[in-house]
Amino acid sequence: MTQNTSTKPVQIGIILQLVEGLLEGKTPRFQDLRTMAGIAEQVGLDSLWLADHLLYRFPDREERGSWEAFTMLSALAAVTTRVTLGSIVACTSFRPPALLAKMADALDEISGGRFILGLGAGWHQPEYEAFGYPFDHRAGRFEEALHIILPLLREGHVDFQGRYYQVHDCVLRPRGPSTNGPRLLIGARRPRMLELAAKYADAWNTAWHVDPAAVTQRYEAFQQACTKVGRDLSTIELTIGAVVRLRPSSEATPEPAITGSPEEIAHQLQALISLGAGHLIVSLDPLTPATIEEFGEIARLVR
Repeated sequence: MTQNTSTKPVQIGIILQLVEGLLEGKTPRFQDLRTMAGIAEQVGLDSLWLADHLLYRFPDREERGSWEAFTMLSALAAVTTRVTLGSIVACTSFRPPALLAKMADALDEISGGRFILGLGAGWHQPEYEAFGYPFDHRAGRFEEALHIILPLLREGHVDFQGRYYQVHDCVLRPRGPSTNGPRLLIGARRPRMLELAAKYADAWNTAWHVDPAAVTQRYEAFQQACTKVGRDLSTIELTIGAVVRLRPSSEATPEPAITGSPEEIAHQLQALISLGAGHLIVSLDPLTPATIEEFGEIARLVR
């Protein structure tokens, strides 16, 4: 990948936590989210993102649930004024695709055009099984969902008869303020999903990274996908997800993260951005009002 030479300022945002027990050992409540969103706006961050999960169930960890992402995004859209809001990323299997487009358009309206629809195919099988969603053919289902979601958002109408989804004379009315609906971000890593992102997305996300070499590998794979489908890479915004740890971890074997002084963290983030990213999305460890304030200063150093 060539280095980022764009004169457009990089956008920097954070993920807000919806999972029980992960806000200083407590479950985040909406008032917590509202407070943290307000601080993020005050310190000049550009975006807030919510992960779309229903349940985390692993054999070697405590089971944890999560608040429903679109409900919380709608509430945050109503109590913020400036930041972009996004799903990172919404699983197309969790909601009928026409309904998902309808929900995205409502969020576009509530936010005044500040919503980015991040989509993915999902990965955590236990939540599919618990909530009764099929886990097979996820890429195929995702592709069919795009054939419904995109025409509805861009043109307001679709007819589609597929293997997994069917809609007939479906319309999206009324419409939010964005002429062609919210921007579409796709999170993708495997070849078929990369090609779908290359073909349809306004933005592509790769996560979660610490090492620039790993980002370069992912970008090269995405460049190949763009070449294969005939898409100019420069027409797609590249976004990176990174983990930043601002306090020592209590975990015996903590996940890799960017650490150090504010200046050192800013330098490491700039190294990731320089590979071509237009938007940096950070998962803060820990996530608290205080660490959001601290990260606001780091974001200023990055810029």
